[in-house]
Amino acid sequence: MLVVIFWLFLAFKSSMAEVIRVFAAADLQYALKEIAQEYMKANPQDRVELVFGSSGKGAIQIRKGAPYHLFFSADMKYVEELHREGYIITQPKAYAIGRIVVWVRKDSGLDPSNFPDVLFRANKIAIANWEHAPYGQAAKEALESYGVFEKVKNKLVLGENISQTASYVYSGAADVGIIALSLALSPTMKEKGKYWLIPQERHRPIVQGYGITKFGENSPSAKRFYNFIETKTARDILLKYGFFVPKERQ
Repeated sequence: MLVVIFWLFLAFKSSMAEVIRVFAAADLQYALKEIAQEYMKANPQDRVELVFGSSGKGAIQIRKGAPYHLFFSADMKYVEELHREGYIITQPKAYAIGRIVVWVRKDSGLDPSNFPDVLFRANKIAIANWEHAPYGQAAKEALESYGVFEKVKNKLVLGENISQTASYVYSGAADVGIIALSLALSPTMKEKGKYWLIPQERHRPIVQGYGITKFGENSPSAKRFYNFIETKTARDILLKYGFFVPKERQ
């Protein structure tokens, strides 16, 4: 009888588990998955579901009522805009500052540190669409800073987000890619390619922000995950993937 009661208790507890739905910028594909895993170890009553895409498109989805509890943007401006409009209920907060790199496959015969000359040896160059992807905007700014954007514009292959951009150059569909450092440091990308870090003064800082949405306003689980991002566990994972963590969180 006690065994039956025990299993009924577990089943009841499982049924009460809350799903935390998160829309996150594609550069967080690896880092946030690890953070979510650590969170669920510490909070087994909760389950985190992650959806990745471009920050601009995530903001559009939230405005249209998509049921996300939290929004992690690769550009703080999207969180600030949603907060002003009432779609984000917490004060916009920075969780990391990202960096961009030039990435090539090891078998390409190209040297990413020979920048920007390496771009002229390439037939196709992958960058994210700067219209709605913050890493694409940073890539475009870097190309303009080096004075080569107009010269290589016809070679550009635009990814819907930074993850798709990385897949283009990873697969060989593009010869060179300008992608997030966080993706270049993932095990898969590290094994297959090599990268060169673009100096941060060549583009505006990629200040990344997050917040709880109006949909997640009354969710204790959403608040727990929101606070977990400021723990040493989460911070160390972000550092592992090349993010700079703002001083107030160190």
